[in-house]
Amino acid sequence: MAEEKAKSEEKSSKASAGNGVGQPTLKWDDSSMSTSYANVVNVSITREECGLFFGTNLSTGIGGNNEVTIKLSDRIIMTPYAAKRLSVLLEAHLRGYEERFGKLDLQRGEQPTKIQ
Repeated sequence: MAEEKAKSEEKSSKASAGNGVGQPTLKWDDSSMSTSYANVVNVSITREECGLFFGTNLSTGIGGNNEVTIKLSDRIIMTPYAAKRLSVLLEAHLRGYEERFGKLDLQRGEQPTKIQ
């Protein structure tokens, strides 16, 4: 069912992108795309640009060492306008995620408990 909904949303997205006067049809070219895993993200912002820094926490928490090592792997630089659009998209998708799987509690770091 979720797969059907995703396909329906994808079709709607394609249709709405190319229906208006002067509206371009979007073509996503992923031929040069790479994939990275990140469990840590940081943000810096200036008047002209927003930087997103992605990395992985390499610390095990074993041995009583208070030092945390983050291996940075990717940096994305964008305009504040693009960052705002990303924020809106993330909020919408996370809202849908929480409706399906349960509230994400950042204070506790717990996983969602609601299963459908």
